[in-house]
Amino acid sequence: MAGTHAARPSRVRLWRWRRNPLRRRSDLVEAWLLLATLVLAVLLGALSGLAAAGAVDGSLAERRERTRTVPAVVTEDAAHTLSAPVTENGDGGVWGKVRWTAPDGTGRTGRAEVEPGSKAGTEVTVWTDSSGRLVSAPPEGAEASFQIVMAGVTVAVAAGGSVLLGGWLVRARMRWRRLAEWETEWRQVEPTWRRRMTG
Repeated sequence: MAGTHAARPSRVRLWRWRRNPLRRRSDLVEAWLLLATLVLAVLLGALSGLAAAGAVDGSLAERRERTRTVPAVVTEDAAHTLSAPVTENGDGGVWGKVRWTAPDGTGRTGRAEVEPGSKAGTEVTVWTDSSGRLVSAPPEGAEASFQIVMAGVTVAVAAGGSVLLGGWLVRARMRWRRLAEWETEWRQVEPTWRRRMTG
């Protein structure tokens, strides 16, 4: 004997868009709000993400234009320097004291990334700005692409998420208002129903 199963109510897709006696004006407004929220979240997220990625790309390009590589000389053995790892490029270098020549011809000294175990007198390449001050190497290649993509994705998610959150808050308020309207209407209908039940 086949077992009997309780019939499950089937969900009517897009019921807020279809004409039916149970649909209220607020249902249609809520449907349009949901559609507008989704479209705006996608558009604003995409545009904001592209703008952020472009801004980061331009910033990195400007940074590369403002910096240049110059030859320098290690002035003391790297083994005797502070062995703090350089985290800018994450390649395991150490801070070493170096000497280089600024654009105005003056000699400068400072600490830059050098290979572990570099001896005094070893020639290295350092990055400087237009004034001849040491700066970190600008990101290039995969590192630059990663920063650009992450900036775009982060801003896109934040912008789209803020729109979705705003739409959810408006929708929640509409539902709360609809429930309040239903309660008010039920208070008006309930006495009639009671009289019919007791009559």
